[in-house]
Amino acid sequence: MDFVYSSGVLVIQHLQNNFREYHDFLNYMSTVGDPRNIFSVYFPLWFHLSHTVGIKMIWVAVIGDWFNLIFKWILFGQRPYWWIQETHFYNNDSLPHLEQFHITCETGPGNPSGHAMGSSCVWYVMITSALNFSRPSSTVTSVQSFQRFCLLKSCLWMVFWIIQISVGISRVFIATHFPHQVVLGLLAGMLVAEVFDHIPSLYNASLKAYLHTNIFLFCVAVGFYLLLQSMDINLLWSVTKAKKWCANPDWIHLDTSPFAGLVRNLGALFGLGLAVNSQMFVQSCKGKNAYNSKFKLMCVTATLTSLKLYDLIKMPTHTELLFYILSFCKSASVPFGVVAVIPYCVHLLIGDERKLA
Repeated sequence: MDFVYSSGVLVIQHLQNNFREYHDFLNYMSTVGDPRNIFSVYFPLWFHLSHTVGIKMIWVAVIGDWFNLIFKWILFGQRPYWWIQETHFYNNDSLPHLEQFHITCETGPGNPSGHAMGSSCVWYVMITSALNFSRPSSTVTSVQSFQRFCLLKSCLWMVFWIIQISVGISRVFIATHFPHQVVLGLLAGMLVAEVFDHIPSLYNASLKAYLHTNIFLFCVAVGFYLLLQSMDINLLWSVTKAKKWCANPDWIHLDTSPFAGLVRNLGALFGLGLAVNSQMFVQSCKGKNAYNSKFKLMCVTATLTSLKLYDLIKMPTHTELLFYILSFCKSASVPFGVVAVIPYCVHLLIGDERKLA
């Protein structure tokens, strides 16, 4: 692996030396690929356009990130910013220099890239869903409509690859991933999204199904963790390396640790299960409002504004257990608010306007 890692270091150095002026853009693209944006941006927008796409997006994001965690524990992937400090591949006088940034010091193992995997699986869902909505009817298909669809298909997939390549390059540029880790994450994310295209039953899953899935994912992850612990394999080895080699201790954040992602995703799935099986969702989104453009626009506006303000609330990190509990609750409240609370409030507001009219 040293040869693969050293080749990756050369790529990182090339990017940092020759594309330094694109630093702000690459940092932004790394933010675009942040799995947390799935819940605060992509999901709220798509859910109010199509409930099935929004529900599918959460499932794909949660299961994809869960597999990402398991793969990271199995593959023990190094990160560039600490690997160059500990490897014996180089002579002391030829140790390469890699610049670190405020988003470099992630604390989990590096393989596969969580940003690349999360971005590819969610954008794959968005692109394929957009194509399904715009696909010409099989009963009335003219040559012109077919050509327009092919052009749209080419454009959308071009956008997909531009975004994924940009996210991947950004993760390599900031020295938090090697190139092969980004490629593996990209392919794994697309595979997870494709598999969920063939599981239609999740759109009507009961609260019991959501709870059972949550319990299963949690028990398997914790059980796997304890199994490896019993074999004297410390799965938090990467946290120690991150704290040791990060250029600035303030750049290390607890929410990038392996268990933080697990808790965040389980909370989001639990919140979605509560929401789609609630009476607030049925009353506000299943009736006439399902086809009401004004209702949808008001929901999207209120949701994005609320989540922007909600994101300002920071979890206390002085106690790890408290951080995980509050993170679970905060993550669960996001889909519950998006799917049930905000649409119900808008539904009541529109109902009052109609009465006054």
